[in-house]
Amino acid sequence: MSLPSPLRQFARQSLAVLSIALLALPASAQPVVGEPAPDFTLPASDGETYRLADYVGKQAVVLAWFPRAFTSGCTIECKSLAENGHLIREYDVQYFMASVDPLEKNREFAEDTGADFPLLSDEEKDAARAYGVLSPLGFAKRHTVYIGADGTVLKVDTDVNPETAAQDMAATLGELGVARRSDS
Repeated sequence: MSLPSPLRQFARQSLAVLSIALLALPASAQPVVGEPAPDFTLPASDGETYRLADYVGKQAVVLAWFPRAFTSGCTIECKSLAENGHLIREYDVQYFMASVDPLEKNREFAEDTGADFPLLSDEEKDAARAYGVLSPLGFAKRHTVYIGADGTVLKVDTDVNPETAAQDMAATLGELGVARRSDS
């Protein structure tokens, strides 16, 4: 059954206006290098709650966003960080993996992968939105954000290789001039 001509024309015009409006919606923007990183307060797999503000003026932070716990790429990335974390810990940095998964799921994932670092849970997705990593499907994109001790964004890596995540992270920290830990 076809619509009467005036109704059909109205439907086409409405669809066109809606399409233009959807295209005009602002995309969730990534943090800008040199600008202050968005603050976050998130619970972690180790039972603690972490705030970016607690590190500003003290230590660099790396926030490695991942899509979903227990998926292939995320498992590979988490194991890379767990097995090669000594490379990252050569630098004066606190590093996290973060997702929008429920806290309990991240706790289980951390245990399953042997993660010896905190996995943050952003169930409300506020931090993921602020960092521009929330995909239209509702999970986080695999991006790693490097934040200087002064709280500014140093780099946003949107091309993360899960297999070499730890080595790449350590190399990037060196390239960015993040201080090495002293052995004192």
